[in-house]
Amino acid sequence: MTQPLASSSGGSRDAPEFVAADDGGEKGSLYSAGAGVASTNSNRESSVGPDLEKQSGGGLTTTTDDEDKQKKKHGAAPSIPGGADDDEIDGSAPGSLHDDGATGLGRVVSRILSRATTRSSWNPGPPPDGGAKAWLAVLGAHLVVMNTWGLINSFGVFQTYYVGLLGRPPSEVAWIGSMQVFLIFFIGTFTGRLTDAGYFRAVFFAGVALMAVGIFTTAQCVSYWQFFLAQGVCIGLANGCLFCPAIAVVSTYFSTRRSLAVGVAACGSATGGLVFPSMVRQLLPAVGLSWTIRAMGFVQIVCLSAVFFCLRPRVPPRKGGSIVDWASFRELEYSFYACGSFFAFLSVYIAFFYLAAYSRDIIGMSYTDSLNLLLLINGVGSIGRVVPNYLADRFGVVNMFIILSILTGAGALAWAAVHDVPGLYAWTACYGIIAGGIQSIFPAGLASLASSDPPKTGVRMGMIFTIVSFGALMGSPVAGALVSRLGGSYLGAQIFSGSSMLVAAGFLVASRVAKARRLGVGFWAKV
Repeated sequence: MTQPLASSSGGSRDAPEFVAADDGGEKGSLYSAGAGVASTNSNRESSVGPDLEKQSGGGLTTTTDDEDKQKKKHGAAPSIPGGADDDEIDGSAPGSLHDDGATGLGRVVSRILSRATTRSSWNPGPPPDGGAKAWLAVLGAHLVVMNTWGLINSFGVFQTYYVGLLGRPPSEVAWIGSMQVFLIFFIGTFTGRLTDAGYFRAVFFAGVALMAVGIFTTAQCVSYWQFFLAQGVCIGLANGCLFCPAIAVVSTYFSTRRSLAVGVAACGSATGGLVFPSMVRQLLPAVGLSWTIRAMGFVQIVCLSAVFFCLRPRVPPRKGGSIVDWASFRELEYSFYACGSFFAFLSVYIAFFYLAAYSRDIIGMSYTDSLNLLLLINGVGSIGRVVPNYLADRFGVVNMFIILSILTGAGALAWAAVHDVPGLYAWTACYGIIAGGIQSIFPAGLASLASSDPPKTGVRMGMIFTIVSFGALMGSPVAGALVSRLGGSYLGAQIFSGSSMLVAAGFLVASRVAKARRLGVGFWAKV
């Protein structure tokens, strides 16, 4: 907004436009909206120069209206009373030690400094909601999810193999996979805040480096604690540095089609869930565990390196603010959504971790055939990751989350009634679709809630990621403990999974009601 400034002759003119830096609601600084300082005619006399000493009282000279008109004629900005002229800024004032070459250099430097100071104040405009850059960002996020959640969804192949290799009970082995899920969510608060502050690339590079260290160190492991530290902790930290920032960046490119975009990105877990178990199935008997894991690592490094060219932050960084935005929890829909998400992820990965073991222990399938079930549950999940998100853009993302959580809870309870191979294949296909929908609709709904304050998107997403991390950490080990406690029966784990998901549905209904009341809409409204 322009402010009128009085000239020396009592008139008024418009000063250059200034933009307030968006600092997440805090007091912003004023930055010049121009890319640099306009140069002036080198033949005219500067209002600030060596003649200052000749002026009585040592005061600064002021420009007249005629001088301002002359400046505008030559394309220069009018002088501001009491301030330095442009010539002093770019070093081209008469009597200075700069020659013409130095003058040009001064202009370049002034432009660079101006851009540096206005970096956190540019206005990105509304989300493009499509276009080459937006969909390229979705592709990058798809590759990120493929190499984070895709690997997590494939842990069932390691769960079964490690029980025999390490001689540990299923509940202990499950801690390796659960630690990955815990860390991918838990450090989301910190990586989300760093993303908001403009450090997306630094955080992402750290994630790629940790992934390389973790995956290639896992290939050398021989004991339980080595696998836990390398595959559980190190790769889990890498996942946390990659996933939350990627989803936060993608969500800023879309508005009306945000759920669809996040759903396409979330399909990466299905892609990884097909690629990595297939690699294990083909390579493990041929080259052994170590080279199988190394081959998976090479695929991950290549894919994640390509992401650097796809994902670019769109909104300006938010330098101020705390890591946790406690005010967000005053929004009832946000708090209920956090609780519902906690119980949803307490449940959803139990089937992914124990399906292969259930098929061998209860149904009597071979290890190779049990891997087919993992391929199926991950493959059909691509349907559940796209279709519900597409419908969510039309009918409401929270509405779809409620429907999917009810169906998933019922499906987990129905798992207890499956006792033959055809029935298990049918159940796996159905459950894979609805459980895949849970995994993709959760970040879409979270992005919808978090985007109400764009500069805080990363923080608001990261806080719920951290809450969800504890549910994801406890779910599978608790299920494994129930299996051991019941003498190998999976009934307790199945009931625990189904009931937890139905509790999640109850909290999501409460979130929907709270949001509908705040918006003043009816029961059938899009929420």
